[in-house]
Amino acid sequence: MESKELKPKNGDSDALETVLHHVGGMGRYQRFLFAAMMPFGLSFAFIYFVQMFIAATPQRHWCIVPELQHLDMELRRNLSAPGAAAGGEWDRCATYQTNWTRVLETMTPPDPSTPTVSCQNGWEFELTDIPYHTVISERGWVCENSGYAPTAQALFFAGSFIGGIFFGWLADNFGRLPALVGANLIGGIGGIATVYTTGLWDFIFCRLLVGMACDNVFMMMYILALEYVGPKHRTWVANMSIALFFGGGCLILPWLAIWFADWRKLLWVTSIPMLLCVFAPFVIPESARWLVTRGRVNKAVEVLRKFERVNGTKIPDDVMDDFIVSSRHTKEEKESMIFLAKSAPLRTTMALMLIVYICCAVIFDGLVRLSDAFGLDFFITFTLTSATEIPSVTLVAIVLDRWGRRLLTCGPMGISGLLILIATFMPKGMAQAGLAIMARFCINMSYNATMQWATELLPTGVRAFGSSLLHVSGFLATALSPFIVYSERIWTLLPLVILSVLAALGSSIAIILPETKGKPMPQTIEDGEKLVLEHSICGKREPESLEVVEWKSEKEKALIM
Repeated sequence: MESKELKPKNGDSDALETVLHHVGGMGRYQRFLFAAMMPFGLSFAFIYFVQMFIAATPQRHWCIVPELQHLDMELRRNLSAPGAAAGGEWDRCATYQTNWTRVLETMTPPDPSTPTVSCQNGWEFELTDIPYHTVISERGWVCENSGYAPTAQALFFAGSFIGGIFFGWLADNFGRLPALVGANLIGGIGGIATVYTTGLWDFIFCRLLVGMACDNVFMMMYILALEYVGPKHRTWVANMSIALFFGGGCLILPWLAIWFADWRKLLWVTSIPMLLCVFAPFVIPESARWLVTRGRVNKAVEVLRKFERVNGTKIPDDVMDDFIVSSRHTKEEKESMIFLAKSAPLRTTMALMLIVYICCAVIFDGLVRLSDAFGLDFFITFTLTSATEIPSVTLVAIVLDRWGRRLLTCGPMGISGLLILIATFMPKGMAQAGLAIMARFCINMSYNATMQWATELLPTGVRAFGSSLLHVSGFLATALSPFIVYSERIWTLLPLVILSVLAALGSSIAIILPETKGKPMPQTIEDGEKLVLEHSICGKREPESLEVVEWKSEKEKALIM
């Protein structure tokens, strides 16, 4: 005999969706939340990419020779750098071992057969490709020290893993707002502290702190906003926020770097706004969905009443009463990643989604890092590839609810892989760069469709932690990007081949994931299982299986009896 007590439990998600329908799917308060995503989206772009500009390596450098410092720059280089006088490539990491007084007397470079020695007094940098001093040029992180910047970048990604786990746990246990504020504070503090570093390890530590904030500075606000908008508005809010705010930040950053022409000023400008997050709790509401999962029903009702007042709408009393009754059943079970791991359908879905997301992340990051390999200006190439963010994600926002998450992930990713593969047969220059930019356009579409897809698949109780785990796994995987780029030393075309293979892999796996187009966001583990089982290509049509029941708590088993 079916227990009556379980009906509200199974209807939790529907009850909340009904309340939100009466509140308004996209009222004044939701539009405010969309606008409030802007500073967090800009901060996300700044955190992710600013290290490319503060630690850019000027390619035209050579050894400092103290005896030649009174001469003009070009003459110093031609006299001291082996090969420079011939007008071609010169040795950037060595100089002649000679009597420089005699060189000054003749004003001719030493014989090419003269023995060379590594730079003993540091390096000079010609600031043409990078028109300002960076951490690299100031601290001489080139030649034998060239591994310092990649090490700092790798530990930045390690920080993103630590921060993703911590802030995801914080968001699911203490609320979206504490995680949002905490991530922005640590990112702002880490960025400002970087300005005052003097060596390698203090720089690495500060970048690790900033890495902890990466993704979380925006994703907590992203999740919170999506939990309040109606299903038919969710797609454009999710994608246009990334297109306009993250994409806008990517477009602004290179020109801020050129305008300030000072890596310390750039860090100040991109870090201080994150400290303003302390005002967020005064204007941004906590997630009603999260409050329900933690049994704080009265607080959830208070938040929904505020939406009601701001939007000028009215929730019928019977609808609110149904929501309160069903919500009080939800608090009987505190969901966690352990319950998700015990659920076979959700466990498998998350594993597959993880592979798809990692493929998107590595291709996205790899194409950015290969910008220098196409023979164009660094700042222009970065701007052109970033400019694809806005139109590509706007297109996703327009067609995602028509074509679905599955098609918008598989299709563009497959096309991206094909374009990258074609680029392997093209010579370096505009043709190869053009194909790479088109590939970036396509992978942007897949990346953003996947990001929203993952958010819609995860139940409320584990949504923040699960999303963070997914994203930081992607960030950890991007630590492979420098090695993929470095693989060109084995074979020039190998990086492009690797990226095209990853695109084919991710596109193939995405086909079997469940479609979430037009579906309510799952409130409970049970809702998530039902979504997976009923809307996967290979899914079963039965609402539950024995495996699904196994993970349930003893209390719920008692209710079933």
